[in-house]
Amino acid sequence: EALVRRLPGEVKQRAAAVVSPAMGGVIAGHEMARALGVEAMFLERPDGVFELRRGFRLAPGTPVLMMEDVVTTGLSSREAIAAIGRAGGVTVAAAALVDRSGGGVDLGVPFFPLLRLDVPTYAADALPPELASIPAVKPGSRAA
Repeated sequence: EALVRRLPGEVKQRAAAVVSPAMGGVIAGHEMARALGVEAMFLERPDGVFELRRGFRLAPGTPVLMMEDVVTTGLSSREAIAAIGRAGGVTVAAAALVDRSGGGVDLGVPFFPLLRLDVPTYAADALPPELASIPAVKPGSRAA
């Protein structure tokens, strides 16, 4: 509900569905859809590419709010937006609980995070001295 209050009226009025990428965005997307009073759907990657499954369908031209839990580089979000388009929807905006890019991400649609963080990241071989003694870990949903 706090994030819904940050959305412009036009986005709240236009969005007829909320679509989120699985797994991290499912709960956030469900709650956003509930607060907006629209249907919630999620995307999965059964073969490495996001798609709607499990009976979810978008009528051609359906205005969609794409909802994420956390956005870091925006790659998964842009892939989700492309999948929404392939499924017939039109992404009118994106939202997230947390924007880890510090406001630098471009998703190609208006983006509304609840919280923005500027979290530095480092290559494993370029850690600052105060972090060098801690094992480097690459978090996120991608194994590579």
